Amino acid sequence: MHIVALDDYQNAVRTLDVYAKLKDHQVTVFQDTAESDDRLVEMLKDADAVILLQQRTALPRGVLERLPKLKMISQTGRNTAHIDLAVCKEKGIVVSAGGAGGVNATAELAWALILASARHIPAEVAALKAGRWQTTVGTGLAGKVLGVYAYGRIGSIVAQVGKAFGMKVVCWGRDGSTAKAREAGFDIAASREAFFTDADVVSLHIPLNQETKGIVTAADLARMKPSAILVNTSRAGIIEAGALAAAVANGRPGRAAVDVYETEPVLNGDHPLLKLDSVVCTPHLGYVEKGTYETLYGAAIEQILAFAAGKPVNVVATD
Repeated sequence: MHIVALDDYQNAVRTLDVYAKLKDHQVTVFQDTAESDDRLVEMLKDADAVILLQQRTALPRGVLERLPKLKMISQTGRNTAHIDLAVCKEKGIVVSAGGAGGVNATAELAWALILASARHIPAEVAALKAGRWQTTVGTGLAGKVLGVYAYGRIGSIVAQVGKAFGMKVVCWGRDGSTAKAREAGFDIAASREAFFTDADVVSLHIPLNQETKGIVTAADLARMKPSAILVNTSRAGIIEAGALAAAVANGRPGRAAVDVYETEPVLNGDHPLLKLDSVVCTPHLGYVEKGTYETLYGAAIEQILAFAAGKPVNVVATD
């Protein structure tokens, strides 16, 4: 089979232990993201199977209908909202989506961002390299309020670390989420308004779907303290479009730390948040570490091998 792996920015897949399992197949790896449907079709025109890493590239009808050779899509993780499953059914393309990873890695990055923002680490590193010494005064976290929005697999880890740092952890989210947080011994905010008003750090761990798009509003952000930090390692779309950059520019919250953007990759520094000194930005690194890549690509490769053997696994229902 001819297998195409898309969006491998670091050319990492060939360095993974699991890559050896594809030794009997032709593999093409693209590091760049397709800038148009025409370019994506060109990349995939000879592919029998494609590996999609998370949701870096969408496969809409206009692309899939132009790929007569494509027989199989191997998705890392279970999210398939970026794939037109109806077209896949029409064309007989098997879609396999399974495996998970990055829970600890994303929680770790959330804390890296919190600490980087609170202690002005990027600015201090840049100042030191430029010949200056101690240019800011940081903020300690012990005794402060950590607001965790959505106490799920990632949010629960972030909350436990906050507790270890001596923070008061307060949670918010749906009933199921808050029930789990309460069972784990964490406080639940008296109201949504109180959650945003009282927190010194708000960390978002909300999955993006039609119900949660824009769930964090400009009004929510305007309630935050001028000294507070908003951290987003989930998806940019859970915040009302344009609201975060405007809120930070207006001083509520005073700082932000983000790993996710409405359109990715962000190239040439072209994003409003990158122009604000009070925002720490990273290029969607939440799950980008070797162990997680081994898990994600490992699952995708096993799905391809199962398909090649005539016994596909983790097949997504397309009706």
